[in-house]
Amino acid sequence: MIGMRKRLTRWIAATALALLGGVAAAAGGNGDARERKILRYAFAAAETAFDPVQVTDLYSNTLLEGIFEAPLEYTFLAAPVGTRPNTAAAMPEVSADFTTFTFRLRPGIYFADDPAFKGRKRELVAEDYVYSIKRFYDPRWKSGKLYLFENEKILGLSELRKKAIDGKQPFDYDTPAEGLRALDRYTFQIRLAEPSPRFLQNYVLGSLAGALAREVVEAYGEGIGEHPVGTGPFMLKQWKRSSRIVLVRNPNFRDRRYDESPPAGSEPLAQIARRFKGRRLPMIDEVHISIIEESQPRWLAFLDGEQDLIEAVPPDFAPVAFPNNRLAPNLARRGITMARYARPDATITYFQMDDPVVGGYEPHKVALRRAISLAVDVEREIRLARRGQAVAAQGPIPPGLFGHDPRFKTALSDFSRARAKALLDLYGYVDRNGDGWREQPDGSPLVLRYATTPDQLSRQFAELWQENMNAVGLKIAFDYAQWPEQLKASRAGKLMMFGFGWAGATPDGDTFLSLGYGANKGGSNHSRFDLSAYNALYEKQRLLPDGPERLAVMQEATRLLVAYMPLKIQTHRIATDLAHPWVVGYHRHTFNGLFWKYVDIDVAEQRRRGGGAPF
Repeated sequence: MIGMRKRLTRWIAATALALLGGVAAAAGGNGDARERKILRYAFAAAETAFDPVQVTDLYSNTLLEGIFEAPLEYTFLAAPVGTRPNTAAAMPEVSADFTTFTFRLRPGIYFADDPAFKGRKRELVAEDYVYSIKRFYDPRWKSGKLYLFENEKILGLSELRKKAIDGKQPFDYDTPAEGLRALDRYTFQIRLAEPSPRFLQNYVLGSLAGALAREVVEAYGEGIGEHPVGTGPFMLKQWKRSSRIVLVRNPNFRDRRYDESPPAGSEPLAQIARRFKGRRLPMIDEVHISIIEESQPRWLAFLDGEQDLIEAVPPDFAPVAFPNNRLAPNLARRGITMARYARPDATITYFQMDDPVVGGYEPHKVALRRAISLAVDVEREIRLARRGQAVAAQGPIPPGLFGHDPRFKTALSDFSRARAKALLDLYGYVDRNGDGWREQPDGSPLVLRYATTPDQLSRQFAELWQENMNAVGLKIAFDYAQWPEQLKASRAGKLMMFGFGWAGATPDGDTFLSLGYGANKGGSNHSRFDLSAYNALYEKQRLLPDGPERLAVMQEATRLLVAYMPLKIQTHRIATDLAHPWVVGYHRHTFNGLFWKYVDIDVAEQRRRGGGAPF
């Protein structure tokens, strides 16, 4: 009865909105006879900011993909994934030795309107990309993504950064760098100190290589993370931090049409491609994103039609949503669709290598970390907490990315409490005072401190860690805080142990190996692992073209990670998204999170099925 009353109330509200819109249009007012198409869904963790230089988390980067644009973009339906021009007029010119890359932009692309432009339409030009790349090197912004550019060794930029740091002066944006120049209004060129066969992968993501206008950054200063202004299909309309985000269609977005090529043999995707071909993008008017950290309210909001789709159904509800990995009959009868896919990610617990308890390279410190790893029952985690929606990891690189070999095996997922206890005993981690807990070899107390978040799923993982550590006599305590706080503390090297997920944005395993590269400390390398032998292997694989030689080097680097155990890589997740039938054209792209641009909302179908009025 309550559900019927709720749906009736929504129907009345939706009908009233439609009537008011029609009346306003007929009266010559500002109303729109066409109902606005609004996509509603939820993030499982809060965003941090809206500046490509400053943010590193998945959710903020997802938002940035809709606002900022890189020169290139991924194809949406094609498999395997392809790359095509976006703001670029054509694919870049690449020198034979992979050291020089020349980008030519498409004229007539404009930023969203903003007071910083003082009333003029601001065209995207080559200098905007030059400026935006330089911002990563500016010490002022403390970019966690700087390593992605420094690894490529763009000539002259690291020197400009060093000059600013050593001289304790502002970064000099006006001094040309040898490796980064605008050749004319629409052309910029990047030159590298050494070959980079996969260099262009960084220029497909708006969240990384998106263009900002210098006058906007200078107008807002430290507040630039709250004032995103890009050339993308959407712009920020409302923001209530850690609660609600509203993006609206950018009226300055250029004329882009749906033109996708589905893989052979996929009739559902072929139907989408035929239905939408030639439609102007984006097809929806707004995106409303709620922050719902707990699994149950996020799941119930979707079931009740308050959310149009749910990304990565929480593992708690996998048995009822898709028993035996098949859509539940009751959901199928409602027209709900399912998209199941292997996520290009890894779930990880790191040990902070500068920490006096779990860090260090001495044999007894390595033994402690390896014993902790052996004590973790990954298969039980997958079975109980993840409800079977993951596979055990043999290394950091997930399936589907170059560098992953399904035949490659390590001791990473081995589970043996007997071996863990023997290793701890051998290196002097024993219970000296009879209280049931092991002390350090010098007799000082041993307490593991694990940083995590307070949501229900994270607490389940904490319970499993508690059981695993108790079973081998290791005392563990948990420090709970919200995700943005933990992320900030992690980057500053203040956490002993921290559990998080790392997602790949390109079809290459380099970003996962970067988690252990010494030069990336404070960036992707949260554990602050710094081993010369590992660093040399990481640098070597970067210079090699894809092939057996590079794969062998990546596997040798993985063996070192497993041997020293700065990271306990636990699983690679399998995700399942569900969408209501009024979400038309939904498709899960492995690396492109910006599906908003390619979907439509059937408002009539939404109303017919009681999906509710999108306020």
